[in-house]
Amino acid sequence: MNTSVLILLIFISIAISFSYGFFAGVFEYFPYSELNNIKQNVLDENVYDSAENNIIPNFNLLIDIKNTSDIQNKKNSLIQFIWKNEFPSMQPTQIDYTITDENYQDLKNLKNIEQLSIEMKHGVNSIVYHFIPEKSNNKLILYHQGHGGDFLLGKNTIQYFLENNYSILAFSMPLQGMNSRPVIDTDQFGPINFFSHNQFTLLESPEFSPIQYFVHPITVSLNYVDENYDYNSYNMIGISGGGWTTVLYSAIDNRISQSYSVAGSFPFYLRDEVKHLGDYEQINSELYETANYLELYIMSSYGKDRKLVQIFNKFDPCCFSGESFLSYKDEIKNRIFILGDGEFEIFLDESHKEHKISEQTLQLIHENLLK
Repeated sequence: MNTSVLILLIFISIAISFSYGFFAGVFEYFPYSELNNIKQNVLDENVYDSAENNIIPNFNLLIDIKNTSDIQNKKNSLIQFIWKNEFPSMQPTQIDYTITDENYQDLKNLKNIEQLSIEMKHGVNSIVYHFIPEKSNNKLILYHQGHGGDFLLGKNTIQYFLENNYSILAFSMPLQGMNSRPVIDTDQFGPINFFSHNQFTLLESPEFSPIQYFVHPITVSLNYVDENYDYNSYNMIGISGGGWTTVLYSAIDNRISQSYSVAGSFPFYLRDEVKHLGDYEQINSELYETANYLELYIMSSYGKDRKLVQIFNKFDPCCFSGESFLSYKDEIKNRIFILGDGEFEIFLDESHKEHKISEQTLQLIHENLLK
């Protein structure tokens, strides 16, 4: 590539970034409208009481789940919001039954890797790896990476569970890792190269929600597994944005037995700065009007042999550090007790000062899955 072309491309990239910032700042484009909706609909003063500059949630007003019918109704509403239709039953677009990936050739107890390709609207896709062990305990773990990139970043987690005889389905978030970053012709601004989740707001319409990009690959992959394997249980683990995905997905699909969300989410009232609110999927007002975070925790926990464990790194330099979860932990546990089925727990990891799934957390999850 010659110098003049390179300079032109750099100039175009800067212009696009500046334009997006201009629209955000001047016309209050994303995230301003979303933050305003959250302020009006989620942080309503009637839902919260103020005491000594602290926000104290009124759980009775905030949590609109009183019985199992309420859970089912919210689940149906979420499915309708995400897919604008019923729960999907389709299979992957393409299946490669045996692939070679040098990144994983050194994994122990690995028999084979299947690659599932799921194509979605606007050219957004998801590449999923199915790690099949030589020696199997017939349990499946869905591992979901966060905003950091490819699920290759979770190789240590994948290896840990392979060595303990689990099969693994590995996912990256939309636009991350091996997943596509397509150029999409938007109605408002013409063709745009999509590389950030915040750009998804440009694709919203009454007929389509980009939230679908985060959960549809999981549904389709499990549909394939249902048809072709006979695992005893499906369990899900996610880090950061993958922890967010774990909570949302297990709230809508009862096929997930145990869910482990590591540094994945807090209710809005515990986020004291705009930068801690998260990006598009974490502050989508229509999603959280349908089911807010506290309700999602209940929905992910409820059911026969179902469990949600939130894991927070006490000294996490990225997200959700400290012990703020104490403000809602007992409330969610009590709600699950009253509903009569399921389990909700929170584990505080004090063993390190990183944004990661630690060895201590891996052992905790494995011990829970053995029960």
